[in-house]
Amino acid sequence: MAPPAPRTRPLRAFILPALFVGTLFFMLFQRRAPSTAIPERHQIAVGGDIMGTTWSVKVIDDERLAPEQELALELTLGNTLERVNSAMSTWLEDSELSRFNQHASTEPFPLSEETLTVLRAAQSVSTKSSGAFDITIAPVVEAWGFGVDDPLRGPTDAEAAILMASVGMEKLTIDDDAGSVTKASPELTIDLSAIAKGYGVDVVAETLEKLGYTEYLVEVGGEIRAQGRNAREVLWQIGIEQPDAERGALHSVLPLDNTAMATSGDYRNYIEQDGVRISHTIDARTGRPITHTLASVTVLHDSAMTADALATAINVLGPEDGHALAESMNLPVLMLIRTAPGEFSEKTSTAFTAYRVTHPSPVQE
Repeated sequence: MAPPAPRTRPLRAFILPALFVGTLFFMLFQRRAPSTAIPERHQIAVGGDIMGTTWSVKVIDDERLAPEQELALELTLGNTLERVNSAMSTWLEDSELSRFNQHASTEPFPLSEETLTVLRAAQSVSTKSSGAFDITIAPVVEAWGFGVDDPLRGPTDAEAAILMASVGMEKLTIDDDAGSVTKASPELTIDLSAIAKGYGVDVVAETLEKLGYTEYLVEVGGEIRAQGRNAREVLWQIGIEQPDAERGALHSVLPLDNTAMATSGDYRNYIEQDGVRISHTIDARTGRPITHTLASVTVLHDSAMTADALATAINVLGPEDGHALAESMNLPVLMLIRTAPGEFSEKTSTAFTAYRVTHPSPVQE
């Protein structure tokens, strides 16, 4: 069965918004005219809501932007993220991803190059992590009852076996030449929430660079990419949260330059049942919540998308296997391992030792 055709909109629905955004985009380029004046450093901050979370961008420029120019920048970046969200959201019924999930067929389904890029990255991280990262695992997560008001019951062994038989990255086949994806099982669905925010960070950074900005800090839902220096001419200072502490308390501060950072952990999303801590993170290899003592893992990479996915993978793998993966990839990783209630030890990869970390220090951006 051929995939359902996407709904079309009247041409006039696109013309006015396109003209408006195009005009604003032109205004942004106009501000880049050469100047003989001694440059000053000004920080411009814009942001908004997206993907069920927030986004923020700080850029450094040699001149102050007029209010309409700041609005132009905010709209341009916001529209960039809206494009990603409209393709990869599981909450929007008419998103590209939702239509793929509703496609109960093993016939190829065409997808945009952006979505295919994220799927390829997900497959790569899944392979490197021996299946610890899996974008098809959502039905198993739902079966454990996370995100609903009912007490956690968890699937029976029989229910778990049925669910695990219906998921798996090997059930997705990407045809690069055709620009399509095929499901091995019609009921297979995918969830890109553990990688799409990182991708959004990357495309915003690329948009900024096309606009001529070379110093910026981009954040979407906690995933970060930084380049250059801030208004005080020091590297962007990024805080790493203290697990289990009051929200906002810092474990350490890390200066970043031309680097992306993602953090994953179980210290915000878990429940306790009969005195046992049960993480919301499901090990896709077993279909059960993780039980190890890794509370938080921070990953550095050139790509926020890749850092986002690898942070999730290492969080699933745990302190030993996760550290082994980081070493095999020469990946800078900081792990915070729970040793007692409210107490943690650090474990870092060899590549992470090149970074200067302060403990503790207020974040100053």
